[in-house]
Amino acid sequence: MSDATDLTRILEAITASGTEPGAFAALPLPASYRAVTVHKDETEMFAGLATHEKDPRKSLHVEEVPVPELGPGEALVAVMASSVNYNTVWSSIFEPMPTFGFLERYGRLSDLTRRHDLPYHVLGSDLAGVVLRTGPGVNLWHPGDEVVAHCLSVELESADGHGDTMLDPEQRIWGFETNFGGLAEIALVKSNQLMPKPAHLTWEEAAASGLVNSTAYRQLVSRNGAGMKQGDNVLIWGATGGLGAYATQLALAGGATPVCVVSSPQKAEICRRMGAEAVIDRAAEDYRFWSDENTQNPREWKRFGSRIRELTGGEDVDIVFEHPGRETFGASVYVTRKGGTVVTCASTTGFMHTYDNRYLWMSLNRIIGSHFANYREAWEANRLVAKGKIHPALSRCYPLEDTGQAVHDVHHNLHQGKVGVLALAPHPGLGVRDAEMRERHLSAINRFRTPE
Repeated sequence: MSDATDLTRILEAITASGTEPGAFAALPLPASYRAVTVHKDETEMFAGLATHEKDPRKSLHVEEVPVPELGPGEALVAVMASSVNYNTVWSSIFEPMPTFGFLERYGRLSDLTRRHDLPYHVLGSDLAGVVLRTGPGVNLWHPGDEVVAHCLSVELESADGHGDTMLDPEQRIWGFETNFGGLAEIALVKSNQLMPKPAHLTWEEAAASGLVNSTAYRQLVSRNGAGMKQGDNVLIWGATGGLGAYATQLALAGGATPVCVVSSPQKAEICRRMGAEAVIDRAAEDYRFWSDENTQNPREWKRFGSRIRELTGGEDVDIVFEHPGRETFGASVYVTRKGGTVVTCASTTGFMHTYDNRYLWMSLNRIIGSHFANYREAWEANRLVAKGKIHPALSRCYPLEDTGQAVHDVHHNLHQGKVGVLALAPHPGLGVRDAEMRERHLSAINRFRTPE
């Protein structure tokens, strides 16, 4: 552990019972901390390799970095736990481009943002931890507050962002398009990224939901996304993955019928444990939406649509929750009912989508692009977790020094749900403040756990 004395005191204050919140403001900050980084001078290390051959274990470093300067409207947070998102995979393999271009552009915005333009990038877009310091102009949050963070970093100087902050021209994803992210022992965030940590969850469970739950909420529930309603049939690709597991829960909680698409019997069983009844194991049923690299197979779209109708009592889906992208997008457009919606983000199998436009225009359907969530949407998504309506989809947790392996597992889809990373927390299981509520929801919390 870096700057051992100061960080040990911080950890002791967090784990001790009865520590007064004001005591955190008096704790000295370390000069440096451990963080997961990529290096600017290594962005060509995978040149010429196919995506699946690029190994995050070679590009990710766990190293000491200086504690950044705290600016107005910001907070320094002691990170107890974080998690791996697909944007960490992209950062680690420098696709679709190295993230240092984001940092350079952000650094040109002001003297304060220049801090982010460094030869290393601290990654990570989730955290659960404790506020250590707040900058000028921060009134809602104080040292000692237990928090989670969503990943929207926004300047809010443009009128464009005041109806929906995701439309702000200076909107960025923290830890991906900004520096000092959550895969570290300390993180720098804007204060309007902070939300209360759900009291019944451990640190690693609380850190698992921020990005994916908020993204799924906007994409599926919000009026900025599909606007799901009771009775809708919702096709959910990768229904036990980081995004899909939350979309499945949101559909069930909102009175919709999820049609869950997974790739193994084990994942199908997890869907059923969540309460979903309509489940398609696409590997077992051997859907081949592409005849070759350049040609899609409409017969397979039709076979897939027939299978969906078998599970829904003859109905097509009202909403498709799309995130695989290239591999599935043609099928998604085809199976959507007239007047329905395909809502899309991420594109983890490829960004270039191909579909037959006849099934869009003649069916009067919509394609909606959705990207993360605004503060209100993230707050509402976190509130559902805090109330025990939505549960963390954490399957496994790694120590900070093994983050490369964690990202490798996500890159190669060797996981289910979310993969967590312990930062300051010495072991899993810490941070529960409401044991009674936890006991009520323990079976749901443990649905995704992989035996160690």
